[in-house]
Amino acid sequence: MKESVEVGGLQFIPYLSEEELQPEVARMAQEIMRDHGASNPLFVSILNGAFIFTAELARQLDCEFDIAFAKYSSYAGLCSTGTLNEIMKPNISVEGRVVIILEDLVDTGFTVTELRKLYMERGAKEVHVAAMLSKPGALADCALPAEYVGREIPNDFIVGCGLDYNGGGRMLRDIYVLKK
Repeated sequence: MKESVEVGGLQFIPYLSEEELQPEVARMAQEIMRDHGASNPLFVSILNGAFIFTAELARQLDCEFDIAFAKYSSYAGLCSTGTLNEIMKPNISVEGRVVIILEDLVDTGFTVTELRKLYMERGAKEVHVAAMLSKPGALADCALPAEYVGREIPNDFIVGCGLDYNGGGRMLRDIYVLKK
């Protein structure tokens, strides 16, 4: 890991290495296969952040599944806007499917709560959430936690491994936290 990185004019320091995350992703894959492997689940990877997590998880799965990608926006800079905008919906129907939403990070839970409702309205049989990282301390009272979580972390701002700050830092192999 680098000692520090600059992203968008902000300094970030090491937080989690790629090697620390790999066993967590493998564990999650085992849990998902145990619970849903026989149902040919549809994984919906939320772009842009979850694409790296999606690839790592897919490599660990040993069951039939489909993957679709979707894009929503609800953040501007460091803060949630409180509004979910659908930019690109999944190109596979969720109707009658066990859907597992793949997220890089569950923060307040706003996005995944809204997506659970949306996909159920579109006819999904079940909707679950798998998140590489989760901030339980930031979860809103009305939000449901993710069923599958790689690692729970404090309510700090992080970049890397798909996570970004205004589009920057996403391609870092490791995760870095905002220097205080």
